[in-house]
Amino acid sequence: MNQSAPSLSSAGREPGQPGALPDGERRKRLRRWRTIKDYFAKYSVGTFGVGVIIALALIFVYLFSEVAPMLRPASLTVEAQYPAPGGTQAETLHIAMDRHKAVAVRYTSEREAVFFNTVDGSVIRREALPIPEDVRVTAFGLAEPRNRLSIFGLENGEALLVRHEFNESFSRDGRLYNPSLVYPVRDGERVLLDVAGDGSGIASIAIQRGSTGTSVAAALDDGRLRLVRFEETTSFLTGEVTVRRNAYDIPRLPEGAEPTRVLLDITMRHLLVGDNQGHLHYYDVSRPAQAERVDSKRIIRADSAEVSALEYLLGTVSVIVGGSEGSVSQIMLVRDEDNINRITRVRDFESHASAVTGISPEYIRKGFVTYDAGGNLKLHYSTSYRTLLSRTVTDAPLALVHMAPRANGLFAVDNQERVHKVDVFNPHPEVSVRALWGKVWYEGRSQPEYVWQSSSATDEFEPKFSLMPLTLGTVKAAFYAMLFAMPLAILGAVYSAYFMSPKLRQLVKPSIEIMEALPTVILGFLAGLWLAPFAERNLPAVFSILLLMPVFLIFAGYVWMKWMPRALLQRVPDGWEAAILVPVVIFVGWACVVLSPWVEIALFSGDMRQWLTDVGITYDQRNAMVVGIAMGFAVIPTIYSISEDAVFNVPKHLTQGALALGATPWQTVTRVVLLTASPGIFSAVMIGFGRAVGETMIVLMATGNSPVMNFNIFEGMRTLSANIAVEMPEAAVGGTHYRILFLAALVLFVLTFFLNTIAEIVRHRLRKRYSSL
Repeated sequence: MNQSAPSLSSAGREPGQPGALPDGERRKRLRRWRTIKDYFAKYSVGTFGVGVIIALALIFVYLFSEVAPMLRPASLTVEAQYPAPGGTQAETLHIAMDRHKAVAVRYTSEREAVFFNTVDGSVIRREALPIPEDVRVTAFGLAEPRNRLSIFGLENGEALLVRHEFNESFSRDGRLYNPSLVYPVRDGERVLLDVAGDGSGIASIAIQRGSTGTSVAAALDDGRLRLVRFEETTSFLTGEVTVRRNAYDIPRLPEGAEPTRVLLDITMRHLLVGDNQGHLHYYDVSRPAQAERVDSKRIIRADSAEVSALEYLLGTVSVIVGGSEGSVSQIMLVRDEDNINRITRVRDFESHASAVTGISPEYIRKGFVTYDAGGNLKLHYSTSYRTLLSRTVTDAPLALVHMAPRANGLFAVDNQERVHKVDVFNPHPEVSVRALWGKVWYEGRSQPEYVWQSSSATDEFEPKFSLMPLTLGTVKAAFYAMLFAMPLAILGAVYSAYFMSPKLRQLVKPSIEIMEALPTVILGFLAGLWLAPFAERNLPAVFSILLLMPVFLIFAGYVWMKWMPRALLQRVPDGWEAAILVPVVIFVGWACVVLSPWVEIALFSGDMRQWLTDVGITYDQRNAMVVGIAMGFAVIPTIYSISEDAVFNVPKHLTQGALALGATPWQTVTRVVLLTASPGIFSAVMIGFGRAVGETMIVLMATGNSPVMNFNIFEGMRTLSANIAVEMPEAAVGGTHYRILFLAALVLFVLTFFLNTIAEIVRHRLRKRYSSL
């Protein structure tokens, strides 16, 4: 062996042994090896510490990257401009495109429907409407846009109902269209429907079609209001469809008011009429023969202004009103204390500089476009209470605007009959600070509320994305869990670390710590399927245990110390007193359960749950109390283990010095041990709180998942983590719902990070304050 380069193992041999190095060389080798280990430990710990920070930063970056697209503003891009297909001599009454923005239809005042290519305006097909040439079109109306139904009101009191079909098909060459017109309602062989009944001209008209028939509401030239229902019946044997016509006269508007716009909802029960004096009138036409004007209210604030535009949003629950002075408002029918629908202004949007000439609602969302005589166009969204965009599309006044079915485009027609095809980028209009964190007045509600309801069975549903119920539910679940867990964990840790015998401590501490390995899904399963029904059946027992257990334990300890014979006391080793309380715990729990029915009969008329309901307290089987107990058991091991270590590691000279100066054991605990261990105990509490905030399975299985806004211990809740677990599988990737769930995850991440940061600051201050002890 080369003696000039001995192995490191020879550095440990005793001097004088074969292969041993001189003392100086050996110490030099040891110092070098120690330096290598020190550098390795220093930089490896630092590297992995930085890695943890980088991992947290990457989590934040990823969550924010999924949320960031919701922050992009809406935009409009004019893709094409061309003269109105079919000729600019006729006025455009309506224009609509298919869902792929490839083919569109234009209805003109010259009784014609023109189907054309949206890219260049080339005509695909022209079809004359069956309207006599000597009869002028005086009114035009649309059903809810999804139905593709249009109605022409004529000067002779008749109307034509027509639906356009794009008839999309596919072939090897791509997507093909064979557009056509359908006349869904006929009066015998005639497609023209008699509305006025006496030949009076139609000034304004509205149409809705349902499963049982079609209703047409019209304002006539002489100011009369008329409702005509065409009820369709299909023969079971022959399949023949028969139509029965029923006409009703609706009470007139007040003296001096002239109707400017009429609307009919999809239930065909509510009729709205705007007038030239800025008023909106509501008629209940659920029983047309007894139709009555229920409410009238001025909705245009300017005295000289009138209702210049009136249009239902998707679902025909709320209506958008445009004024001749440029105002834009949302109106709903809200039931008052007498259960009567009243016209109620919900919100106002950014006004136009000139009169609002029209409103175009979206097909699948609660958004809409308003436009004015100055060529300005504004994009709004009702639920988020936002005006998303204001843009001048053309210098000429706009005569007509219509949204694409997917809200990703629109057609704007100016008064010179030029068509402007516009691309719309507006993927997440539902999102705003007010919609996510403030009270919102949703359709069908009597007042603004915090609501989370992301989906429903109907297509016209208004998504409700308030994060307040979820955030409050998260805090509520953590609060009740900590309320249950903190006293048991901290007091148990103090007792086992300071008073319990070492042998018993070696049994108790590992038993509690091993509880942390229990899967929370098991705790949630037990809480939801066993504890919740048990608590509901034995409510007096639950509260009796919570209230009487501490009392009986203190009383048992007092009896043991004061009344038991000294000989018996001396036979029990110090630190084993807790074992004596086990029978007391079992007996008190058993007695409370056995006596629960008798207590319920004596104090709560035999049913405590009903008694709570009678006094105005809602009780749900899966509630915050059940979650607090179940989650408390999940949190106790964490708080107990860290707190017990903090108390046990208090230097012995401090406790021995306090005892030597005459302090009692409890004085030593409260004035020395707890103060010295307070940084560790506080860290335990905050770590436990962070665990409770992020808990998923227990709250998912034991809360009922009701996103409510209260701290009622007898009601459930929905937390941020449970909501993500429930709804992420059903959320469309990239959609608003999907990204708001990522926002909820980001809120949860920031909340826990903030709490942990505050906890660390407080812990350092406590350590600095009591480090001199």
